[in-house]
Amino acid sequence: MSISEFQMFQDQERSNWVRLRTLVTLRWFAALGQAVAAIVAANLYKLEFQYGMVGLVIASAVLANLLSRYSSPENKRLSEREATLWLFFDLTQLGLLLYLTGGLNNPFALLLLAPVTIAATVLHLRSTVFLGVVAIFLITLISNYHMPLVMPDGNPLALPMLFQFGFWLALVIGVVFLAIYARQVTTEMHAMGEALLATQLALAREQKLTDLGGVVAAAAHELGTPLATIKLVSTELMEELENHPELLEDAILIRTQADRCRDILHSMGRVGKDDLHLRQAPLETVVREAAEPHLSRGKMVTFEIAPEQGASQTQPVINRRPEIIHGLRNLIQNAVDFSQSEVWIEMTWSDSAISIRISDDGSGFPQSVIGRIGDPYVRRRRLAEDGYRRPGYEGMGLGLFIAKTLLERAGAQLTFANSRRHGHASWTGQATGGAIVDVVWPREKLASDPKGNAPALGRNVPIRPWP
Repeated sequence: MSISEFQMFQDQERSNWVRLRTLVTLRWFAALGQAVAAIVAANLYKLEFQYGMVGLVIASAVLANLLSRYSSPENKRLSEREATLWLFFDLTQLGLLLYLTGGLNNPFALLLLAPVTIAATVLHLRSTVFLGVVAIFLITLISNYHMPLVMPDGNPLALPMLFQFGFWLALVIGVVFLAIYARQVTTEMHAMGEALLATQLALAREQKLTDLGGVVAAAAHELGTPLATIKLVSTELMEELENHPELLEDAILIRTQADRCRDILHSMGRVGKDDLHLRQAPLETVVREAAEPHLSRGKMVTFEIAPEQGASQTQPVINRRPEIIHGLRNLIQNAVDFSQSEVWIEMTWSDSAISIRISDDGSGFPQSVIGRIGDPYVRRRRLAEDGYRRPGYEGMGLGLFIAKTLLERAGAQLTFANSRRHGHASWTGQATGGAIVDVVWPREKLASDPKGNAPALGRNVPIRPWP
């Protein structure tokens, strides 16, 4: 599954998240609790109410469970419509039971919150709103119309009116608050789970590409010997078949095709060996590899590399880890997508840290979401004052989340910011424009050799951009 499919999944309705057995089990507990409460109220506290009607309402829940058990398998996952109807049944069954047993004078009216809370965790927003409205309607109805609970002395059991009003208000607020709270927590939990899974897929894909290069290199190496043998034998046959033109053509064809196979394997093997053997590479090489897919997209990508003042002139050699390459690639893609004409990638190092700054000349990050950049599925507000327009994007934030997660996994710290001035220059004190992303690693987390072993660079001499 691709990352774009995850984004499409995020927009789909919630469905098939709850099993029928889950609701049936909860309803068994509810029916048992209702029966025990009715028996205790009638026999221990001698309260009078419509025993027969209460028994029928409780029996309806039992009957619903029996019908669902024999009509559908227990492991069936309910659609959104089916789950909504079952929770609507639970609400109305409990509301009718409360109507028969004192309304809001019955402390078990608090249980009306349960179906709405369940709906908020597993159903679409409109289904949750529907059940919330039904719950509030039932709470209001039974607060005004209900059959009283009669005490042994013949007086109805009734709370003071002010207390009843407070109980009604608390239940209404509870329905709204618990639904919002449960939905928010569940939405964030699932968004984070999906985003982490997408991150794992992205890392696995990058790792497969690396492993594939190793397989190609090994195949090229193993096939080299038999191809050399074929070429040697075909050459000897050519010498022996000089007087047989029709057979000589076949021998020449065999040698030509062997040379062609050798050339193909040589080109494949060269790429494969790069991936197999370059487990470490100079900092600039790794960054250019990450940026390579975006160098020909119509934007100028400028690379600048120099040590910090007082640091060694030797460029550090770092580990070519898939998460580093993929994370930097996502950040560079983001900069190229939203720049006006130019992107700058600045690399520097000190004796204790290695830093990469990716900046562009676009409009920068919107102020409304800059504090949440790196969270999955951040939806931006289209505020005119932000001046932030990203054509073709809906601001889901999954790409930046993946980049941030992968790079932090490799030991980096990321900082997202906007420049307050326009016109670009490097880390020489001049101003930059647009969005800025700083990626900083402690040197021991990234460099394969903390002292570095790459060729030394001239002092503060920037590397020219690739054409």
